[in-house]
Amino acid sequence: MKKLTTLAAGLLLAQFAMANGTAPAAAPAAASATPQSPAQWLDRMTDFTRNASAYRDPKVFVPWSNAVTEPAFYTQMGVNMMDPGNWYRMMGTMTDPRSLNNYMQFADPNMYMKWMAASMDPNFYTALMTTMLDPGKMMRWMMMPMDPQMWNMMMQGLNPNMYLKWMMAPLDPRAWSLMMAPMNPNLYTAWLGQSMNPATYGSWGTWMNPASYAVPGVAPAAGAANPFDLSALFGGMYAQPAAAPAAAPAAGAPAMANPFDPNTLLQMFNPAAWTAPAAPAAQPAPAKK
Repeated sequence: MKKLTTLAAGLLLAQFAMANGTAPAAAPAAASATPQSPAQWLDRMTDFTRNASAYRDPKVFVPWSNAVTEPAFYTQMGVNMMDPGNWYRMMGTMTDPRSLNNYMQFADPNMYMKWMAASMDPNFYTALMTTMLDPGKMMRWMMMPMDPQMWNMMMQGLNPNMYLKWMMAPLDPRAWSLMMAPMNPNLYTAWLGQSMNPATYGSWGTWMNPASYAVPGVAPAAGAANPFDLSALFGGMYAQPAAAPAAAPAAGAPAMANPFDPNTLLQMFNPAAWTAPAAPAAQPAPAKK
């Protein structure tokens, strides 16, 4: 009776969570979870925005080493290589700015601390040796010539759809999108923004933050500029100095035109501005004698 009550309560809580939309929240976690099949591992390893995750974390390296020593991994790789769509996707991830973040994480010292801790953990070596000395893995390698997946990869050479895909590859919109990517100026802007993002470099990204060089509790000296603050260095260098007030023109002096003001220069072509010269003043008549 107690088990039935617990099961009924669990079902009610699950329905309540799905009704309130909390179930889809696990989608991002599932996207970054460790792959569980050769197809999922190949999808990650051919994605240049994520394929370095197995080398940055020892906890991911153990299941990765288990996957790449399975015969199913290589049969699935052979099938994927015969599909041009997988090549489009892989080359498209090379142009993705997130690939810079993927590889620049190797500059994070925290990654090396994880590997140092794993090198001193006997559980890490035990997990690796367990996957390598698995009798089931050795049996699967011995039975690979009779594996249906192996025969499926070999029979792809007789599949006319494979040749049709390669013949239609020049007309594939994904291929044209990949070729037109270098002509998109937003691509270079995104790469520049990614290279200037401190999060790209992990904990080493703090060197790009000018505030990280300030001494806590100590005010900077008067007139001292932070050498890592480009806005402070170049802002004061190229700032326009305050102009001195112009002296008032002398009385009767002709107004001088600004040679850099087109509005003033073009007034010479304005007929309305043309005025006849003033007539000379009349001379007084001589007095009669």
